[in-house]
Amino acid sequence: MILDSLKNAEMYYNIHPLFKDAFEYLKSVDFLKVEPEKIELHGKDLFVMISDSNLKTEANAKLEVHNQYIDIQMPISKTETFGWKSRADLQEESGSFNIDRDIQFFEDSAISLFSVSPGDFVVFFPGDGHAPCIGDGQIRKVVVKIKI
Repeated sequence: MILDSLKNAEMYYNIHPLFKDAFEYLKSVDFLKVEPEKIELHGKDLFVMISDSNLKTEANAKLEVHNQYIDIQMPISKTETFGWKSRADLQEESGSFNIDRDIQFFEDSAISLFSVSPGDFVVFFPGDGHAPCIGDGQIRKVVVKIKI
């Protein structure tokens, strides 16, 4: 997992061949002025989902993992809280892995909670169990999916 400011994004360009394109796109758009949508930047290898989501309580936010994609998540309209637990330590499956959606949920409790403010981002790798969208009200956020 990486937690940092978008102004430091260049430090991470060498982690994956598509990170530079992903971060340059995130820096170039005013996401408060665009409609929620899915945008393919490099087909299924790199795409962006802009959404307005309802935030949930910590108890209702399930940890999730992905096998094929890295997530870059960035809150736009307000601060978002996330839960985290290492995938290796997850034990309470909430169902089998959904290959089509590249997601599996878990009932485990997060061992860490942290908040991400607009202008900052968090990167989740397949080894990161993460519970997004914790808080009150609604949020505009961006999720970038990068195929491993």
